[in-house]
Amino acid sequence: MSSIHALWRRIRYGKPIVIVSGLPRSGTSMAMKMLDAGGLPLLVDGVRTADVDNPKGYYEYERVKDLETEEDKSYLEAARGRGIKIISFLLFHLPEDMQYKVVFMVRHLDEVLASQQKMLGNRGEDHDVEDDTMRKMYENHLWRVRYLMKTNPRFECLEVPYREILDEPRAYAEKIAGFLGGGLDVDAMSGVADRKLYRNRAEKITAT
Repeated sequence: MSSIHALWRRIRYGKPIVIVSGLPRSGTSMAMKMLDAGGLPLLVDGVRTADVDNPKGYYEYERVKDLETEEDKSYLEAARGRGIKIISFLLFHLPEDMQYKVVFMVRHLDEVLASQQKMLGNRGEDHDVEDDTMRKMYENHLWRVRYLMKTNPRFECLEVPYREILDEPRAYAEKIAGFLGGGLDVDAMSGVADRKLYRNRAEKITAT
């Protein structure tokens, strides 16, 4: 989007909503914690509390889980200028009359699938879909999300690779802060990434 077009949309639709998105288990909670540490106000409700799978918290807002079915989405007005976590499958159901800056977390699909299986195991739930089927579904879904980000002018998107943000936290903290217009505490943001929580690595999965 050109800077002139972006300015026009900002004037027409107001301050953008900052969205942290991605597949489940792709690092979205870590990204939200980074924004929190950086000083960006967040829209969270604390309903889902920290657990063994996310010991530092989920940073969620429960109502957005009904974006696909709920007609009244006016509550999102409260998210203007703030950060909110919205899973990638729900990005297609956001209102057209708002602007969105999306920090999109990207993680190796083998790691996503392994982390999801571990989470289900911790909850005593069964994983009833084959990994190959899930991988193909995710690949197709990610293609659709990227197409949406490129073609719909209400979105501006920065993709952030999960592994690289753990390897170079300050560099990516600077990228995220710059994407959001600056004014965030980059030092505090870069201190959030915790490699000890990187427990499902692609090379280990392949080796086993």
